[in-house]
Amino acid sequence: MTTARQATGLPHIEALMRHFADLRNGTHGQDGDTVSRRGKERHFERAVELLHPYAVQVLEEFNASLLLGTGEVAACGLQRTPDKGLGESWTLSWPEQRATGIAPITLLAYYGGGLHHPHLRGATVHDWPLNVFTPEQAAAEVPTLRAIATGDLHNLVFQRDYRIVPAIKRAQQ
Repeated sequence: MTTARQATGLPHIEALMRHFADLRNGTHGQDGDTVSRRGKERHFERAVELLHPYAVQVLEEFNASLLLGTGEVAACGLQRTPDKGLGESWTLSWPEQRATGIAPITLLAYYGGGLHHPHLRGATVHDWPLNVFTPEQAAAEVPTLRAIATGDLHNLVFQRDYRIVPAIKRAQQ
């Protein structure tokens, strides 16, 4: 089977192809070899460990550059969720945000009790700002555009199923 990396060299496409292959095969894991809920939870626990320094890094970047160091980064630690899943969140709160009672900036890794495999999200993320005025600024939006397109295709698959993605169907043949 040709992997997305072999076909495109783009890590976000590779990750999305792994995600859809998991749905198709009913498995999860580096080699798509895990079927049991407990095995998938072990993969999730490891993923959270691997993500931790990067989640903290991203929030510290926001704290240093936009909040002028007034913020506080916190991690909740891996916890059971009300739906019997698992979750870990990293938050960045600051005095002005706390005073208004709104949610902090949040990065959330979760493996819901009824989900086939884990996901990432933010507390409020639906829209990204667009302030592009030069070719360089447009080029700098590529990671954001990739994230939006990846999220969109992921959500479209969940509205139907993985078979709407031709590359996944071709990989079955």
